[in-house]
Amino acid sequence: MARDAFYQQVKNALIKDGWKITGDPLTISISESIKVHIDLAADNAIAAERDNAKIAVEIKSFISGSDISEFHTALGQYLNYRQALEINEPDRIVYLAVPQETYKDFFQLPFVQVSVQTHQIKIIVYDPKKEEIKQWIS
Repeated sequence: MARDAFYQQVKNALIKDGWKITGDPLTISISESIKVHIDLAADNAIAAERDNAKIAVEIKSFISGSDISEFHTALGQYLNYRQALEINEPDRIVYLAVPQETYKDFFQLPFVQVSVQTHQIKIIVYDPKKEEIKQWIS
């Protein structure tokens, strides 16, 4: 299974942010013959005693040259993963992790904003150089 270019940076950023990695990758069976692999699963170590928050994170780098093509792929994966989690792990929330620069530029386009709102995409904005989570968007 190929890892996203910024996989390790996002994993490190989540750990810095107080999350305990519990699946790497998180594998979910959607039928006897079909499984999906979400990049990371994490439980918030700080808030776990309070509310047992659980997330799944699909990491995207947006470095392929075509942001719209990567967005199409990311959106499809996000929706499939969210549906699979609703069936198999309804207490786990899926997030799409995107680099800060991509969020500032590409994700501000009206078309992308409408897609994010229409599909209720939850986003983690990360800084790959500093390995930090910059923003949680629900």
